[in-house]
Amino acid sequence: MSDATTEPEIEAQVARLGELRDAIGQAIVGQAEVVEQLLIGLVAGGHCLLEGVPGLGKTLLVRSLGQALDLGFHRIQFTPDLMPSDILGTEILEEDHGTGKRHFKFQPGPVFTHLLLADELNRTPPKTQAALLEAMQEHTVSYAGVTHVLPEPFFVLATQNPLEQAGTYPLPEAQLDRFLLHIRVDYPSEAEERGILVQTTGSHTVRVPKVMDGPSILALQARVREVHLGEDLLDWITRLVRASRPLGDAPQDIRQWVRWGAGPRAGQALVLSAKARALLHGRFAATREDVAALVAPVLRHRLLLSFAAEAEQKGADDVVAALLRDVPYPGG
Repeated sequence: MSDATTEPEIEAQVARLGELRDAIGQAIVGQAEVVEQLLIGLVAGGHCLLEGVPGLGKTLLVRSLGQALDLGFHRIQFTPDLMPSDILGTEILEEDHGTGKRHFKFQPGPVFTHLLLADELNRTPPKTQAALLEAMQEHTVSYAGVTHVLPEPFFVLATQNPLEQAGTYPLPEAQLDRFLLHIRVDYPSEAEERGILVQTTGSHTVRVPKVMDGPSILALQARVREVHLGEDLLDWITRLVRASRPLGDAPQDIRQWVRWGAGPRAGQALVLSAKARALLHGRFAATREDVAALVAPVLRHRLLLSFAAEAEQKGADDVVAALLRDVPYPGG
């Protein structure tokens, strides 16, 4: 930890994460793992892709996060006719009433915010999807030869429906790799589903309190990088990522099921995510459990599966399970 920050101040920063989780929980019933992964992405400084069938509360979850954060929030509903200028902005012709001269002025689009909800991102063509690439990676927007800096922190939360394929455009691998985590939103348990019915069909309106602002998030993002991660964990992460590539020394299942494995960005994402999870649980050192819990959301969108995997009905999570089985923790 930094010498400039006292231990009580660090503990207060970490406690704010618990308050943020509780605030979101006032609007979201259950989905504890999804909420945790979303917060991990936030404090790790990465973007998240949420995938689940309609009606599971993906949009509500992101809106609740936006309400709990004292930050700018914009939502873009991606459609087949959406253009890049609808996201990035455009130039408008203005006239100076004093001189009568006209000039072009850049009018920022909805991407100029702190928290951007890209709803159903896979419903828009590749040209419009690509408009987000620079914003997600560089936190800037280039228009007419001028680079405009986005506000910090900048966080993209995208949703997509995995079932309906008609009229959709699957995200290219280069854009998928920009997402820190690929979060699966599953059906709730019976008790959670009953709680959803009670909460959403009555007259009581849930108000999510604001518990954290921009400087607090930036401080936590800096704190994440100070969390300790041991050499043995670093070795394990390196081996896991390298084993996901179907090369000669890869596990047999990987060579059979994977056409293209994860790149070095996956290792960076796994290190930062494990550190963020440790901080979220009030620890200042990452553990084996932190890494194991995040291998799937970090790798599942970075693996290109083979025809053999499709024939055997194997998915990315099956590949992750094989990796964890065949690449054991050092000394474990």
